[in-house]
Amino acid sequence: MPDQENQQRSGFSNFIQSSFGLNIALGAGIALAVGIMAAVFMWSMKTSDYRVLLSNYSDRDGGAIVAALAQMAVPYKFSEDGGTILVPSGQVYDARLKLAAQGLPRGGNIGFELMENQKMGTSQFIEQVNYQRAQEGELARTINSIGSVASSRVHLAIPKPSVFVREKQYPTASVMINLQSGRTLDMGQVNAIVHLVSSSIPELPAKNVTVVDQNGSLLSGKTSDSNDPNKLDPSQLKYVRDIQDNLIKRIEAILTPLLGEGNVKAQVAAEVNFASVEKATETYSPNSNPEKNTIRSQKSNESTSSDPVKGGIPGAASNQAGAGKDANASPAGAATNAKRENIVNYEVDKVVSYTKEPVGGIKRLAVAVVVNLKSSVDEEGKTTQKPLTDDEKAQVTALIKEAVGFSQDRGDTINLTNSEFKQAEKVDIPVDPFWKPYANLSTAKTVLQYLVTAIVLFLLYSKVLKPLMTRMSNASVGGGFAFGAAGAGAGAGAGGFANGAGGTGAGGNAEEEEEEEVDEELDAEAKKIASDLSGLGRNSGSDLKAVQKFGAQNPKAVAAVVKDWINE
Repeated sequence: MPDQENQQRSGFSNFIQSSFGLNIALGAGIALAVGIMAAVFMWSMKTSDYRVLLSNYSDRDGGAIVAALAQMAVPYKFSEDGGTILVPSGQVYDARLKLAAQGLPRGGNIGFELMENQKMGTSQFIEQVNYQRAQEGELARTINSIGSVASSRVHLAIPKPSVFVREKQYPTASVMINLQSGRTLDMGQVNAIVHLVSSSIPELPAKNVTVVDQNGSLLSGKTSDSNDPNKLDPSQLKYVRDIQDNLIKRIEAILTPLLGEGNVKAQVAAEVNFASVEKATETYSPNSNPEKNTIRSQKSNESTSSDPVKGGIPGAASNQAGAGKDANASPAGAATNAKRENIVNYEVDKVVSYTKEPVGGIKRLAVAVVVNLKSSVDEEGKTTQKPLTDDEKAQVTALIKEAVGFSQDRGDTINLTNSEFKQAEKVDIPVDPFWKPYANLSTAKTVLQYLVTAIVLFLLYSKVLKPLMTRMSNASVGGGFAFGAAGAGAGAGAGGFANGAGGTGAGGNAEEEEEEEVDEELDAEAKKIASDLSGLGRNSGSDLKAVQKFGAQNPKAVAAVVKDWINE
């Protein structure tokens, strides 16, 4: 057995030491070195490309998602704020589908899908509670679709119906909103949420809906008191600001072409009337010519009466009873009375007018304009600044009046000032060096990774790959010459060093010889032969035959000569 093992080792050693075995070993070494270099390069190019899997999830959903990812053996990490889960880019969609199959994330809001899982024997109370929960979940999902809202919860308080009118109660609703970072809701959006909830629940008035943000601020309080005349409405303040900004732009737009860019500064204070006024006026015209007026009614009354007139001499005789009629008699006469009345009523000329003044009318304007001094260049090229003349000021004032719609009856005022503008001092802002934006830990890791890769590749090439390639090249050249020498010795013809590679015979024994067998004497002889060969002509046929003959007689010496040539 030891002899067999020794023979195997000797055979393997002879194979490795042979030219063919040496070539195979060198090729395998080169392939291994190239493979290591490729692996190192691929490792250097590999980056931790993580993409967003899920964000804006609740704590309960986050725990369930992390547990599911760990079970699926999917690597993950969190963002800096902890609100986003990141996974490798190649596993994003696969992980999302697998999580969706498990019902993750649940989102915390359950909609009408809750009604799909009703059990047999469920009481009416449980059905009503589930229906209310479904309504709350659907409303929360709808509110979450608003861009500024991160999440929300809706609470409904729906009273039981009653047959008594006096005991009837209306539903109420509360909405808790968690806004996105740095986002706010304006009054229009708050009103939209209020009316959305109010319209989704029967008999729910908008005033019974309360909206609160994550900071505990009441957002819907201003909507309920919007009709209170004693409180300011934010929309009114915005309307005033819009009027003032519009007038300022009009002033600067009309004066900038005359005075230059940046030489006009204007401010406007507008007093706006938000009072709602309605008037009813009746106007009666004075009396006019009756002939031209229309008769409304006419009444005529005429009467005539006649009474006998008693006469006689007044005295005692006429007053005594039984006195004769003729005692104080006088001539009898009759009195006639006539009465005529005519009433004519004419139509009254009356004008009734109803006036409603518009809300938001401008009561008064106060305009302040500052104009920079006028710049001029003299003949020497020196720039000087001069104030505006009175005519120029009057022209500028007239333009301002036309731009803002000046009204003297309204009490508007304009104040124009011509003064030098103070230029702000220039502050030199230090410029950061080009490398500062990249001076962070991530960049340092990347640079270190590429640096280590370059060093490893350089060492592999200079210490492993290049020596192997050099040795393989030397071995192939020496082996080829040995083959050529042996072929020439076997009588392959005048093929020279190159054509002799096809010969057989003693060349096989020459390939199995070790390089250590070439001793110093052979080297000395090889140098002598080389000096002799250097004087031969390469184009001469006799010289070529002499070289072939010498190679057939001394193959080792010729191999040593070629080796010395290569080393030189």
